[in-house]
Amino acid sequence: MPRVDREAEDDTSGWTPSAREAWDKHPDAHVMFHGRRWGERHPDDCVRGVVRQARDWGLSFDDVKSMATFTDGFNAKLYRGAHIKILRKCWDEWDQSEVDPREASGERVNPWRYDDEADDDDEIQEAGQSPEWPAPLPIAAMPGLVGEFIAVVRQHTEADDAALLFQFLTSFGSAIGCTPYYRVEATHHRGRLFTLLVGETAKGRKGTSWDRVYELFERVAPDWARERIATGLSSGEGLIHAVRDPVSDGDKIIDQGVMDKRLLVISSEFGGALRVMARVGNTLSQVCRDAWDRGNLRTLTKNSPMTATGAHISQIGHTTLDELRRYLDATETANGFANRYLFCCVRRARLLPDGGGEVDYRSIYKQLANAIDKARKVGEVRKDNAATELWHAVYPKLSEARRGMLGAVTARAEAQVVRLALIYALLDGSDVIRLPHLEAALACWSYADQSAKFIFGDATGDPVADSILAALRQRPGGMTRADINELFSGHKSANKLAAALQVLHTHGLVTFITQHTGGRPVTVWHATHRHAE
Repeated sequence: MPRVDREAEDDTSGWTPSAREAWDKHPDAHVMFHGRRWGERHPDDCVRGVVRQARDWGLSFDDVKSMATFTDGFNAKLYRGAHIKILRKCWDEWDQSEVDPREASGERVNPWRYDDEADDDDEIQEAGQSPEWPAPLPIAAMPGLVGEFIAVVRQHTEADDAALLFQFLTSFGSAIGCTPYYRVEATHHRGRLFTLLVGETAKGRKGTSWDRVYELFERVAPDWARERIATGLSSGEGLIHAVRDPVSDGDKIIDQGVMDKRLLVISSEFGGALRVMARVGNTLSQVCRDAWDRGNLRTLTKNSPMTATGAHISQIGHTTLDELRRYLDATETANGFANRYLFCCVRRARLLPDGGGEVDYRSIYKQLANAIDKARKVGEVRKDNAATELWHAVYPKLSEARRGMLGAVTARAEAQVVRLALIYALLDGSDVIRLPHLEAALACWSYADQSAKFIFGDATGDPVADSILAALRQRPGGMTRADINELFSGHKSANKLAAALQVLHTHGLVTFITQHTGGRPVTVWHATHRHAE
């Protein structure tokens, strides 16, 4: 294995003997104690990685602190000022962590675990095994009216129940407008959802499922269905224009604007929207985020500024797994664009060689029309005592931080569940969120969460790190740094590879062992066997 480069300016003169010995003994120690990219990530998580490895090597706090003599920009930043406090905090947290029961039996266990004490519902999978397709949609997610809709449509369509459910809820939330809301502190959560169906082209029956939902809503709310549904996402300006405010010049009306602020955007080629967002200067991502949050939109274009106040925009996107993984980059994941969407894996549910017949909606037509009419007159919605008790029980789990892209795209779990519960309550004709409504919302979110796991798995959002992880999972015997360098044909710098390995190690996705060969020790990296959850 080629010698690991050490930066010439690294000064070890002030290190403790133990620190210097550990550095010399472990040729890849710089992966843990070095790397500019740590400064771009969460400090607590990064320092925990340092603490984790330092403890494993038997180093003391003073040993690690003595290594703060790096002149490299990031290491100086890491161990100065506030960051030294983080190191102290993380070190003390380790000391205060509970002793693993396995240690009592003599088994050597690393007490700094990243799986939140290995919750019972954590998924375990062999390295290289793909995450599983989501479990069938829970019955609890299909109560009342939406359940009746799926029941009468199911025998006439090849579409997935999940596709019918998510698009029905999104359509209802759009049709009722922005009057009903649920308050969380100063934030008003309304019934607008962003839903993304992910399935194979042609075989996922995404378009087929939407046709069935639209068929019903066109009869129930014809004005909304014909006038307030648009197709395609191309620019933030275009989205604002569809719900724009009036424009006047003194007493002269230049543009009447749009009175009905409801808008459901159907994007049958969502991958195209993701490609558009990658263009420099495109405002679509920012406008979509603002639309989901509060609905007050504006462009800063000098020549044609536009505003939209109180916009009630919902979205339904259709894409494939490959497109989503290819075009949803780390930027759109990190900036919060992705976590405003409910991900829904869909596939053909059954084979109907002759196609589905005409659906008789008479049993639900009037119920849905009444629910929409009543919901449009509701203001603030609150939870009853039973729902509040359940919410308190599930809130800590919904609020847990998670790693990688999966953690990024599910970071708004609490808000998504609140909006779903609001829609379920209004669909039931209630102005109070009751226990069954919250249970339905949690069941719906469970499917979206499982879909996100299937789509993103252990992806970190770092292309280099993800490539290394994929390669390690195909190499049970592990890979040396030389092997990893060869993976990229030598086109990645040592610092970039070190940073990528740090990301994977911090997330608990890889581990390494040092092999003593009689000469210079060789470090071999392996993928771990725990799913990134």
